[in-house]
Amino acid sequence: MTSPLTSRFPYPAGSDGSRRLGYGADYNPEQWPREVWEEDVLLMREAGVNTVSLAIFSWARLQPDADSWDFGWLDEIMDLLHAGGIGVDLATATASPPPWLTAAHPEILPVTASGETLSPGARQHWRPTSPVFRTHALRLVRELATRYGNHPALVAWHVNNELGCHNVYDFSDDAARAFRGWLRTRYTTLDALNHAWGTAFWSQRYSDWEQILPPRLAASHPNPTQQLDFKRFSSDALKDHLRAERELLRELTPQTPVTTNFMVMPGTKGMDYADWADSGLVDFVANDHYVVPGPQDRDELSFSANLTSGIAGHRPWFLMEHSTSAVNWQPVNTPKRAGELAGDSLTHVAHGADAVCFFQWRQSAAGAEKYHSAMVPHAGRDSDLFRAVVELGATLDALAPIAGSVREQARVAILFDWDSRWASEQDSHPTSLLDYHQEALDWYSALLALGIRCDVVTRHAGDLSAYDVVIAPVLHVVPAALAKDLTRYAEGGGHLVTTYFSGVVDENDHIWLGGYPGAVRDLLGIRIEEFGPLPDGESVALDDGTSGTLWSDRITRTGPDVEVLARYSTGLYADLPAVTRRTTGSGSASYVSTRLGAEGLTALLPKLLAPAEVVSELPASARGLVETVVRRDDTHRYLFLINRSEAPVGLPELSGDVLTGSAPTVAPGSVTVLRQPLH
Repeated sequence: MTSPLTSRFPYPAGSDGSRRLGYGADYNPEQWPREVWEEDVLLMREAGVNTVSLAIFSWARLQPDADSWDFGWLDEIMDLLHAGGIGVDLATATASPPPWLTAAHPEILPVTASGETLSPGARQHWRPTSPVFRTHALRLVRELATRYGNHPALVAWHVNNELGCHNVYDFSDDAARAFRGWLRTRYTTLDALNHAWGTAFWSQRYSDWEQILPPRLAASHPNPTQQLDFKRFSSDALKDHLRAERELLRELTPQTPVTTNFMVMPGTKGMDYADWADSGLVDFVANDHYVVPGPQDRDELSFSANLTSGIAGHRPWFLMEHSTSAVNWQPVNTPKRAGELAGDSLTHVAHGADAVCFFQWRQSAAGAEKYHSAMVPHAGRDSDLFRAVVELGATLDALAPIAGSVREQARVAILFDWDSRWASEQDSHPTSLLDYHQEALDWYSALLALGIRCDVVTRHAGDLSAYDVVIAPVLHVVPAALAKDLTRYAEGGGHLVTTYFSGVVDENDHIWLGGYPGAVRDLLGIRIEEFGPLPDGESVALDDGTSGTLWSDRITRTGPDVEVLARYSTGLYADLPAVTRRTTGSGSASYVSTRLGAEGLTALLPKLLAPAEVVSELPASARGLVETVVRRDDTHRYLFLINRSEAPVGLPELSGDVLTGSAPTVAPGSVTVLRQPLH
């Protein structure tokens, strides 16, 4: 079960030449005196580290000024790491321009929507569309690729770093010119653009391309389709920078795989990573993820790892960054509890990560991230944290047999769509309280609570018919082609579930007229004349004992084949349908008209899953307490059992060789991996 993408994954090799899982961190030796470097390599070997990302923020060290280079230190550390058996994911170092460059060319600095130019002094202070920045960045990439392309330590190229983390939206004149070019490609004519943007409203009709600007700060709300297109353009502008660096690396070092680290995690929404991966710009998907503490924090970690797997086409991917313990950028930065370092890491592995890396190797003594945890903390080698790091290295070594295996497809999928996320959360809408990511996460948490495996997939996933049930929360943007695909899916035997504010607009953010939910109205067999958003803190009761917040709909059934699964019992729409299901062909299409939250969805989901006969594979006593994920290769299944509870969970019914953890009892917060032969 291999693919062209997995064959480009930078697997470390064991002493017998077999694949191992990657393990390591961002390594920043330039922050430390030379005498620390050899100690670092010794500690890395003790911990089982076999891969590091190097030179991520070293542009100013590599190129002290416009006309000089300093590679001596990097030559030395590359040789030292290679001698220690540690592979290098070498960064192109373009993430943070040096002071000499911004002083000479302040025109590379990003500009905010209100016209303020951002100053250097942090990181990512560059415009994705700046030709001046691009020239200097590619010059650096060429120097690095020419010098290190054949170095034996080099295992992969790491383009830039967290593209768009701080500079996804730039409103400069460079961005304006590039935006107009992007729009010309998308629409070809001004008439087509004026139609798509609905410029007849508020006298916005354009008569010349040069009149078009990014959606800068305006007297009122900017044009909504202009806003949506600017989000698409901004993601594409970063993708274009990725392409520029990648093409140069591919030209100079075709044998070395190329990646960049995505940030599939809460709050990061400006980059359409599914599109980037689908464009073939990375040889393997890499991701950074940090836990944001809260009631669903471990569910969210699993959700993001699952979505990363979906973006990677369920092929192995690389966890480029996460934290050993506390971070430094939250209002209160609490340390991880005992066991969470390993539990978090192995949850990512369960969902397809074949490398586990942290930010960073040695905790900084100075700088903005000196309070961010690392593999070697300020306390040094003699610390509980470093002992946990060494223990995780041994665990990953025991899991070497899973390297190269892929996630086994589930029967249920959650569809995650960037266009719908961007458009549904824009201004001038029925509510400003809608949180697309949270709604998707609630469905995921409910499935976990029922002990049901699911895949989180994107619109780039291809044929949805491989899934018995597809849940598409807040699928707000539905082009005509997608509406046909969803209808074909349901009529062909699939069971579609969608929610409030779905099917409302097309790809241009134009309303599908005739009543909501527009593009999927006929498929669902319902019609809604007016939305009923709920004020913050207000709820409505349903007759199945659940309650809804955020939204309600006045639903009219338009056909006799629509079943009411729940009704409102309070509120404006008391006695009217709240949850419906229409049988169509050999499948069905269901609609949930309010936000039920994870608890309410847990109660509702058995009804929605019943037509597909989807039930948990776990014993009843373990459902909701244990998350299961399955990976497989040509000979074995690898069953990951992730204890979500605070108590031991017994699973005597499950068999297999124990690769890590304990069986038949899974300890609280831990992960057990069983290897089962395929028959």
